Amino acid sequence: MIDVKLKNLDPNTIMQIVKELREQKLVQGKDFDFEYHQTKWDPVTGHGPIQEKHVIFKFYKDKLATWFILKYGS
Repeated sequence: MIDVKLKNLDPNTIMQIVKELREQKLVQGKDFDFEYHQTKWDPVTGHGPIQEKHVIFKFYKDKLATWFILKYGS
């Protein structure tokens, strides 16, 4: 499994990418999965962000991860 992290994408953009993956006949749970992480701030001081928003796409085949990085990576 290969994880690909994309930073600072809004949920609409992420869902558009997922839609495009599905249109390419990729199956979620078999070919790929994804998880969204929102921005986190220090709960005590309110300073931060201590974690920027990002999404992690997980691919179960190396060639799919490579294709994805070439298309969507920065």
